[in-house]
Amino acid sequence: MPAFSNVPDGSRLDVAAQLLALLGDTATELRDDPQLEALTLAVSADLPVLLWGEPGIGKTAALTQLAEALSLPLTTVIASVHEPSDFSGLPVVGDDPATQGVPMAPPDWAVRLVRAGRGLLFLDELSTAPPAVQAALLRVVLERRVGALRLPPGVRIVAAANPRTSAADGWELSPPLANRFVHLQWKHDHDVVVRGLGGTWPTTALPLLDPALLPDAVAFARRAVCGLLAARPNLVHQLPKNETSRGGPWPSPRSWEMALRLIAFATAAGTSREVLSALVRGAVGDGPGLELLASIDRMDLPDPEVLLADPAAAVLPERGDLRQVVLDGVVAAVRNRPEEARWNAAWALLSLALDTGAPDLVVVPAATLAALRRDDWQVPATIDRLAGAVSLSQRADRALARTGGGGR
Repeated sequence: MPAFSNVPDGSRLDVAAQLLALLGDTATELRDDPQLEALTLAVSADLPVLLWGEPGIGKTAALTQLAEALSLPLTTVIASVHEPSDFSGLPVVGDDPATQGVPMAPPDWAVRLVRAGRGLLFLDELSTAPPAVQAALLRVVLERRVGALRLPPGVRIVAAANPRTSAADGWELSPPLANRFVHLQWKHDHDVVVRGLGGTWPTTALPLLDPALLPDAVAFARRAVCGLLAARPNLVHQLPKNETSRGGPWPSPRSWEMALRLIAFATAAGTSREVLSALVRGAVGDGPGLELLASIDRMDLPDPEVLLADPAAAVLPERGDLRQVVLDGVVAAVRNRPEEARWNAAWALLSLALDTGAPDLVVVPAATLAALRRDDWQVPATIDRLAGAVSLSQRADRALARTGGGGR
């Protein structure tokens, strides 16, 4: 018989409790978590968030950690086990319904949130809630109303859902409900799980907004979104054609407003591009979101005229695609106003690009710039270095093509 059998009956659970306490005695370590950072910013921006992920990967644990970090009481409501009346309110007949009407009584969890004045409302298993319940949730998510009660401004809403393939009796989200959320994909990190099971779980420093950046962040976000939509008006509203896509993020005036708010918050917090990408794509979808990110990248590019005015002080982007755009813009500026001094300045910029980046990026700009030369313009000394690099790069391209290794 195991030693456990020798323990008096009254103490067996006490021993079990000691073992459970030892299992729960874990340490924490600081670790960057882009998922949690994106979630925190969206919650800070007072936008409803929907976490998509397979069962058992830590969505609920992340919400618990976030609630503790923000000092918010966590209220969990399993959407799939509730009736529509649990969100729209139960009718209560008063003394004189013909005069007073019939009020809609809210559920107890909503009353507790109103009394507390703040909290994190977690709507779990949203994808297994039937369409009638999803319809009742529309008013909760958009208007923050539960029956006759209005949830206070201090309440934030986060939901979680499993993909339909892994949800028991799952339903696709209705387009009106899906378009009210910022959709974030939640995945587990193998290293985090292994290290956590070994006794050390991660903790994350939540992003902080810089008060000095707030006005500029708002101006930047408005310029980014309005600039894209002015150039691409068909992106303002695009209802997806298939049912599955309609249950995720897609562009509408409402979701573009959410994207604008998220860009402002991400800018004020100085977040990484990875976090900004997750937020923007979670609001308006992958395609429009990537277009917006590309537009934001172009907003940060230096003005070709500024570069031509002082090539010695120029700082070119590190990313190859952005550097290529800048060099093409410089050559286009010289083409639009061809002058010898501007032509020479452009060669100086190409020389800088050659010294600080991949030589193949200067091949096309150099060839185009050389074709712009007037007969009376002196050839700058830097052109010999560039000609050698261009020739070498072109020979490498031809060799690569001959060996069938194209697709650099």
